[in-house]
Amino acid sequence: MDDELIDSSSLPLERKSRLPGTGFFYPDSLDEDRAEERAKEAVEGAEAVVITDSDADGLGCVALIREAYDAALDPEPFETRRRAKLDGTDEEDGADDDEDREESPVALLPSGPHSFEEDLGYAAEFLEAGTDVFVCDICPDAFEYIEADLREVVRTAESVRWFDHHQWDEDLAASVRELGVDLVVGESDEECSTDVTLRSLEYEFDERFTELAAVTRDHDLWLKEDPRSHDLADYAYWTGAEEYAAVVGAYGAALPDVAVEYVEHRRVEKELLVEKAVDRAVHHEVGDWTVGVTYGRCSQNEVADALRQDGADAAVIVKPSGSASIRGSEGFERAHEVAGRVNGGGHPKAAGCKPDIYDDMLDYGHHWTTEGATAKRVILRAFEAVAAEAAAEDAADAAE
Repeated sequence: MDDELIDSSSLPLERKSRLPGTGFFYPDSLDEDRAEERAKEAVEGAEAVVITDSDADGLGCVALIREAYDAALDPEPFETRRRAKLDGTDEEDGADDDEDREESPVALLPSGPHSFEEDLGYAAEFLEAGTDVFVCDICPDAFEYIEADLREVVRTAESVRWFDHHQWDEDLAASVRELGVDLVVGESDEECSTDVTLRSLEYEFDERFTELAAVTRDHDLWLKEDPRSHDLADYAYWTGAEEYAAVVGAYGAALPDVAVEYVEHRRVEKELLVEKAVDRAVHHEVGDWTVGVTYGRCSQNEVADALRQDGADAAVIVKPSGSASIRGSEGFERAHEVAGRVNGGGHPKAAGCKPDIYDDMLDYGHHWTTEGATAKRVILRAFEAVAAEAAAEDAADAAE
C-alpha cells in the first residue's frame, strides 16, 4: 500500500476529520514487537516500574513517584527539542518522539484500558527481583484477565502498589488485595489518581505537586474551574509520555513557555476539527435526557462541552477508529452504565467504549462512509436500556 494513502497530514480537513490517524492502519503485530522490546529495555535494571494510563492523570502519578524516588528526568532536553520543532530547525516530525533520552531508574510503561493486560504481562516477564511496582489510573475489566500475570508480578516484586480512582467492583478489589497488592481507590467523583498517589506516598511533596494534582483533577473530573487543566490535558495528549512526566515534574501545573506555545500551535487545527464534529451532531430524546450524537476525529471533551451548551444532557462522540466517548452533565451521571453495555466503562460523567461490531475492514469502511451509523445505533440502544432502568427505579421509589 502506498504510504500516502494512510498519511492524513496533507488531507483536506473535511476528509481528515472522517478518517483515523496513520497509526490505525499499522497491524498490531508490527507494534507488538517494538512494544515488547521497549518494555524489556525499560523494566530490566529499574529500581521501580510504573504501569499507568498515558493521559495527564496517569502521567501525573509518574511525576510524583519519580520525585519520591529522586528519579525525575531533566526537562531541559525535552524543552530544547520542542523549541527546535516549533522553530522548524528539527527536520524530524512526530511530537511523541522520546528517543535518545536519558532513562530514569523509575521505568515508565505507558498503558491504557485496552493494553493493560499486555503491559502487565511484560512486567511479569521482564521484572527483576526486588523491584517496586506501581499501577496507576487503571481499573482492569475482570480479575481473571490479569490474575496470572499479577500473581507473578507480586511474587517477583519487592512491593506492588495500585493507585486509582475509577469505580471498582468489590469482588475485583478484594481479589487484587488478596494477592498482596496495596490497592488504594479514591472516590471517582472527588479525586483523580494523581490525588490518590499524592496522599498515598510517604513523602513530603513541594507545593507544586499539590497544585498539579488539583489542576489535573479539574480536567479529569470535568470540573472546568481552572483553565490550566485544559493545557495539561492537551499537552499530555500531544507529547510523549516521558516529556510530559519530566516537564510537569519540574514545573507542576505552570507549564513553561515552550510547552504553552506548542499547545496553542496545535489547537488551531484542533478547533477546526471540533467545529466539524459539532456541525455533524444530531440530538435524540431518550427517556428524560437529550443525547447529542456526532462523529469525527476530534477532541471529545470540547465537542461534548459544545453539545451541552446546545442543550444536550449527554454527548456521544463516535471516532473513526471505532471507539466512542460518552460525556455526561449535572443532568446525566450514568455515562459508565451506558458504556458498560457496549464493551466499555468509566465514570458517571465520563466514559468510553468500543462496540463489538467490527468483524473485518468492510465494517470499518462502512463505519467511515456512514459516519459511524452502526456504532451510533448500538450506543443509543444502550442509552434506551439505561433510561428504562432509571424509569423503573423512579417508579419503585415512588411506590415506597
